[in-house]
Amino acid sequence: MDKQKMIFKARLVFIGMVLFALAVIGKIIHIQFIDGEKWSEKVEHLTTELNEIKPVRGNIYAANGDMLATSVPIYQIRMDMRADGLTDERLKSNIDSLSICLSQLFKDRSPQEYKSRMMRAREKGNRYLLIQDDVDFDAVMQAQEFPLFREGRFKSGVIFEKRTVRLQPFKGLAARTVGYQREGVQPVGIEGAYNSELRGRPGQRYEKRLAGGVWMPLDSRNEVEPEDGCDIYTTIDVNIQDVATSALRKQLEKHNARYGCAVLMEVKTGYVKAIANLSLTSDSTYREVYNYAVGEATEPGSTFKLASLMAAFEDGKVKLTDSVDTERGRVKFYDRWMRDSNDKGYGKIDVLTSFQKSSNVAISKLVVENYGDNPRRFVDRLHKLGLGSQLGLEIAGEGMPKIKDPSDPSWSGVTLPWMSIGYETLMTPLQILTFYNAVANDGVMVKPLFVEQVKRNGEVVRVNKPVVINRAIASRSTIQMAKRMLESVVSDEGTASNLRFGEYAIAGKTGTAQIANAQYGYKSDQAVSYQASFVGYFPAEAPEYTCIVVVNGPSNNVYYGNQVAGPVFKEISDKVYAQRYDLIKHQEPTRNQMAVHVPVSMSGNADDLKTLFQEFNVPIQDQSKDYQWVTTRTGRDTVTINQRSVKDGIVPNVVGMGLRDGLYLLEDAGLQVKVQGAGMITKQSVPPGSSVKNSNTITIELS
Repeated sequence: MDKQKMIFKARLVFIGMVLFALAVIGKIIHIQFIDGEKWSEKVEHLTTELNEIKPVRGNIYAANGDMLATSVPIYQIRMDMRADGLTDERLKSNIDSLSICLSQLFKDRSPQEYKSRMMRAREKGNRYLLIQDDVDFDAVMQAQEFPLFREGRFKSGVIFEKRTVRLQPFKGLAARTVGYQREGVQPVGIEGAYNSELRGRPGQRYEKRLAGGVWMPLDSRNEVEPEDGCDIYTTIDVNIQDVATSALRKQLEKHNARYGCAVLMEVKTGYVKAIANLSLTSDSTYREVYNYAVGEATEPGSTFKLASLMAAFEDGKVKLTDSVDTERGRVKFYDRWMRDSNDKGYGKIDVLTSFQKSSNVAISKLVVENYGDNPRRFVDRLHKLGLGSQLGLEIAGEGMPKIKDPSDPSWSGVTLPWMSIGYETLMTPLQILTFYNAVANDGVMVKPLFVEQVKRNGEVVRVNKPVVINRAIASRSTIQMAKRMLESVVSDEGTASNLRFGEYAIAGKTGTAQIANAQYGYKSDQAVSYQASFVGYFPAEAPEYTCIVVVNGPSNNVYYGNQVAGPVFKEISDKVYAQRYDLIKHQEPTRNQMAVHVPVSMSGNADDLKTLFQEFNVPIQDQSKDYQWVTTRTGRDTVTINQRSVKDGIVPNVVGMGLRDGLYLLEDAGLQVKVQGAGMITKQSVPPGSSVKNSNTITIELS
């Protein structure tokens, strides 16, 4: 009886197992053949995403077309060692020759080391093996022809991953002004100020996630092409920038200074033609690490005396011929002595001579005598001269100027006399230069500008015209007296007499200021710390350029502005004048003259363009692969060809093309085309990526 029960139970278990197996098989059949499409769609959805296509960041150019910043492609070469098409036989027959090619190209490992790495990765099933990092475009082109790699991604497992890096071809020249834009970091320079124009607009496309985290683009009609960034054309002249940087570095090294800056600006436009900032670094070399010209507000010292006397001229309190007693070179205000650099004084002199000699005693006495009972009037006049406010520069980081107000708790009986000679005030070098530029410009104050034009595909989309901050900082008579004083400084009797020789005249003012330290006051390491400067314009009779040079912390016992900063000014002005008037006939080629310039090309048919470039020996970087239609970008010495997608039923992007190619594409898409203008296509009335079904006609504008 027990045996029969056991057999019965066993049969029940067996029948149950058979039924369960049949149910599983049935479910599998149901999933595979009935619900298969539904689950395939879900899997596809889980492994497919709409990803961003990064646009190419625009270039930054100098005024003459030399490239200051550009994005270049850098690649990683990886391998999926378990790729479906990478059979054991294919790998075995190619790995030796591939290893030899990789070793010869990159010269970092022996062929045996390359082979061992790939074989170990094959055994481990590595689907994302890094073969080489930071590979340039030319090396990638060579690698694509290597054994195994030439068979393509799915047979060889090779993956070429592209990213772009930002390069400055001229390295340290104007590095802080060109700047950078990084996530989570305060934007710097032109890169930061014009980030919205430079970055372009990203596109979108569906991509499928493969093993190893690799994303493969899918052929989708819904792809939206990225819009590359605009190109920025700065006001910087590379030749002048090179001269300014070299001259400044030479003086900093000679005087073992802490840092310095030099800025050259066009009088009428405010266009900054050169801006150099150099700091002494821990390795005892000078490099651009901070934009002192824009951001460092310090006590200007004697260069501020021009503003003090112009205030008195404008208020009708002083004339150039008025006399003042310098009292043997010193005068006491309350409990402090004001002294001249000439400890014997200059006796009784007129106002013109007091400025020419940069007499602290004379100028402080003139200001105290005329404004001592009403210092607010002096301060108000300084503000009317355009001082005390930020310039509103397009690049970030402008230092905050300070013109002390009588209501300030720190105002004392000695503030006014010391303020008159450039102490207890704060100004950046560029703010001082802008004030002097207004004098050179007959009283019209213009804002310093670093960018002249913004272009997209060679078409101007924005022009930065000169910006007037103040149409008249002072009367014509005051401006004329100011010019006379500045010219007298660079004369036989002036403090900058060493700058008077040459084919043209310079007007300007020296500055030698003791610099306050937050911890030690006006002394550092038990010695006085100085800042030497010279600011002025040339040619004096018809000003075209203004320039300021500031050298902070010269430490070889020479610290006067005419000796430390003046020679930098003179070297810059000599080179600019020579270039401007073509006085140098026989000189070695400059960087600019040696630069290779390539033509700006329209976008269009790939085969036609490549044939044309080959005929005229134009160097190219071909990233178009097998695309029939391409976009071109002209760099400093190459033309880069990128793919341009053209799809059935979708309005193509023809901006940047010539009429022939653009007309062909649009009419081939089934559109009726209206043409306005001549030249290159700059606008199309129907946006690219739109459905042709929704549009019958399209208007294109050429210029």
